[in-house]
Amino acid sequence: MVPVLVVIHVLVSIIMLTLVLLHSGKGGGLSDMFGGGMGSAAQGSTVVEKNLDRMTVVAAVIFTFTTLALGLLMSIPT
Repeated sequence: MVPVLVVIHVLVSIIMLTLVLLHSGKGGGLSDMFGGGMGSAAQGSTVVEKNLDRMTVVAAVIFTFTTLALGLLMSIPT
């Protein structure tokens, strides 16, 4: 059970790192490549940015649960 959880945790960590790097910062980011450029300054958030936000939140929730599960499983004496 623990090795599977570790693999899931590592994969979610890599996915979350990628998603965070895709977010646009103050000067624009990598999400501009997918249509979040000039239109976002005049209209607010684009659909791409909203979907990117949702995917990042889902990855963060999964990361949190796997972190807690690994911590609890590692604290159980064998």
